[in-house]
Amino acid sequence: MTDTPTLVDVGGRRLRMSNLDKVFYPESGFTKGQVIDYYVRVAPVLLPHVRDRPLTLKRYPNGVEAKSFFEKNVSGHAPDWVRTVRIETPGSSKGAESADFALVQDLPTLVWAAHLASIELHVPQWKVGPRGGERTPDLLVFDLDPGEPATIVECCEVASWLRDELTEDGLTAYPKTSGSKGLQLYAPVRTRSAGRTSEYAKELAERLESAHPDLVVSRMAKNLRGGKVLIDWSQNNPKKTTIAPYSLRARPAPTVSTPVKWDEVRSCRRPDDLRFEAGEVLDRVDDLGDLFEPLLADDRPSL
Repeated sequence: MTDTPTLVDVGGRRLRMSNLDKVFYPESGFTKGQVIDYYVRVAPVLLPHVRDRPLTLKRYPNGVEAKSFFEKNVSGHAPDWVRTVRIETPGSSKGAESADFALVQDLPTLVWAAHLASIELHVPQWKVGPRGGERTPDLLVFDLDPGEPATIVECCEVASWLRDELTEDGLTAYPKTSGSKGLQLYAPVRTRSAGRTSEYAKELAERLESAHPDLVVSRMAKNLRGGKVLIDWSQNNPKKTTIAPYSLRARPAPTVSTPVKWDEVRSCRRPDDLRFEAGEVLDRVDDLGDLFEPLLADDRPSL
């Protein structure tokens, strides 16, 4: 690989690429070129989960150990073939009332984002329509975040309780690792209002906190979280985003937010049991397919 910019054809689009040998993960030597290669190879299962969802880029131009920044408004530098959608952003830290978000609809756009050092891909739980209108949430998410010394092992126990509750309410939960410390549960839903998933998720989190106060907390205050698992229901707020399935994470190693089987959740005994790096995830996809494929079905229960 070379630092000299090179024109590359990706799906019929021309992309100018450079610095492909720059190390993005110093601990493992994983390079920018390897980041792009991972996203190209995982694209068949990743793209359906981000399509029509406004993308917030989290960019690490000098790798995961250097400064990063979130980017929402890409209209100033995106190629004209990248589809963007204007979304209102009241209260933005930059003072803008709206931003032009990228939509990752195809492989060229995914590679363009990866080349911008957007190591992490963050998307909301709702989609936009053909004309850019915001739809109501179609996914319910619970982000399980362990407070030390708790780990993903305790998250798995809480996830099983959440799964039982969701099943009783007619919903089917699908787990994935966060790619960092915790675990996330998703359920496909149909909603009539933007706030319905947040209302439901908060009520369920509080119910589990009441039933299991020694391990579960539903409030964000850090002084409440030691040794417990926070059920972060707030990720259902339409203004928030969550790490996309199959996205890399900016950790010391190129770990991935990885869909997992419930058998793996039940059998988790140590954190490394549910820690997957890029190469392992590609092997899992070859063996297991897309474990999150049921989230893409049109037929989903009403919430």
